[in-house]
Amino acid sequence: MSTPPFLTLPASARSIRLATDRGGFAALHGLPPSGPVRGTALLVPGFTGSKEDFIALLEPLAEAGFQVVAVDQRGQYQTGGPADETAYGLEPLALDLLAVTEAVAGLERTAGAPLHLLGHSFGGYVVREAALHCAAGAEAAAGAQPWDSLTLMSTGPGAVCADEAQRAELLLSVLPVMDLEAIWQAMKELEAAAEGGVPQARPEIAEFLHRRWLANVPEALTAMGRQLTVEPDRVDALAKVGLPTLVLSGERDYAWPVPEQAEMALRLGAPHVAVPGAGHSPNAEQPRATADALVDFWRAVGRTPA
Repeated sequence: MSTPPFLTLPASARSIRLATDRGGFAALHGLPPSGPVRGTALLVPGFTGSKEDFIALLEPLAEAGFQVVAVDQRGQYQTGGPADETAYGLEPLALDLLAVTEAVAGLERTAGAPLHLLGHSFGGYVVREAALHCAAGAEAAAGAQPWDSLTLMSTGPGAVCADEAQRAELLLSVLPVMDLEAIWQAMKELEAAAEGGVPQARPEIAEFLHRRWLANVPEALTAMGRQLTVEPDRVDALAKVGLPTLVLSGERDYAWPVPEQAEMALRLGAPHVAVPGAGHSPNAEQPRATADALVDFWRAVGRTPA
């Protein structure tokens, strides 16, 4: 999971709840402090994550002129969801994202400015599913996707690597027999016993991570965790959609090897940016450099006002 470097919202951002025809979704909403809105960025978190994974991107993206909306997916942190695994398959999550996209489009007057979609880690599966759904469904007849670009951040063409799949399968094995508090304490014990130790978060960050973990819907963890181990390679199908795409990673990644992500970019005909000094969560680990890479890409897409 991503560990946000801080939790205090910048002055230009606020917590909101997006009302959609598929229910309400908790979100963070940031606006440029002055000047026109050059575009909107819709940010989708990964497995065990939340909108706070993107908190350090809010200010630099707003300063560059972008409205930013980071959401909790269904089953995550402050959005919640039913105790039904079928609610957290990729198709229903993609339909949630389409409903959120419609709500985001109505937030501010952006004078036709573009809408950019980003998915981090498992969120990359969801944004890909949404793009493929639009390409195959009724939206295709209209000749357009609702987004002007797609960014796949720290995600891969298919299932996670073997070591990460093993960790996901371990979680899947204990979810039916342990509550989330007991699993959290077991994870903390494993971290404490890890060779070299695990860097400790500041108390307020540690408290947030604990609270966020307990707020997960267990059925969502089960469905998403299982998907990480079985997701097929759908890169060729996504390439046919023709949506301008960026593949962005850190220099290293424990879930999908960076060379695998770079190869995915080649297959998509997309640029690949590896953010120096970052691992699986460049959004939290190197937010300024990540924001710079995103802004460069969005401006190059073609419709962003100068």
